[in-house]
Amino acid sequence: MSFSISGKSAIVTGSANGVGLAIARHFVTQGARVMFADMDEEKLASEVDAISAEEGVARYFAGDLRQHLTLANLLSATLAEFDRVDILVNASRQVLTSNPLDPKEDAFETLMEQNVATSLRLSQLIAKRMIKQAQDDEQAEGNIGSIVNLTSIAARRTRADLLAFSVSAAALDQVTRSMAVALAEHRIRVNAVAIGSVMSASLQGKLRESPDMRNRVTEITPMHRIGEADEVAEAVQYLASDCAGFVTGQILTVDGGRTLIDPVSASAH
Repeated sequence: MSFSISGKSAIVTGSANGVGLAIARHFVTQGARVMFADMDEEKLASEVDAISAEEGVARYFAGDLRQHLTLANLLSATLAEFDRVDILVNASRQVLTSNPLDPKEDAFETLMEQNVATSLRLSQLIAKRMIKQAQDDEQAEGNIGSIVNLTSIAARRTRADLLAFSVSAAALDQVTRSMAVALAEHRIRVNAVAIGSVMSASLQGKLRESPDMRNRVTEITPMHRIGEADEVAEAVQYLASDCAGFVTGQILTVDGGRTLIDPVSASAH
């Protein structure tokens, strides 16, 4: 088995910035043909234009992926460019604080739609395409596709102001497991990477607002540092590659060990 994804065609959502962008860039450097997908067309165009032909093949699709028609158009655009889809990375996610006692300030519906429903709909659409590809290719052997969701350790941590985000992360974990079982007979693997102490776009924003947060995060992280987005990208590559050929329905945590300890005990030391 190999970690190689060279020659594979991949869609990476949320790839205009942050971890999604790091994953898409990394996939390109590893020889995959990558469709960058997000809402920010200007940023997407800039990122894709910066990738030279020698570095790999990259294209972009801009649109609101919460819309059903947009998802169909994303698939059509990818097939027009690459003729197939082998890997889907659902890296588009939104982090919002919420007030659980005030419906007007509760982000629950917004985050369930953005972080869960959109990933599920796109996974269903792409899975059907992967199955059709295998049916059309009589020589197809082994696994025919891989789906990787980007989720969060918030699914296992509790903060009142992150109720909506935490629930959406937990829901996406269960979507991952359920889809893994549903698609196993079709030879499509579904896994997730749960990130914690990683330099995501949301964490970068919080660090700008509160510089002291860096010290607080590193204090409760056993590895005493904040992870890099590229480290998440490498974990996603593993799950997408043939090296993880017998791995499905798993949530791989990339958080420097943060979920392994009691944060109260950690701060006391």
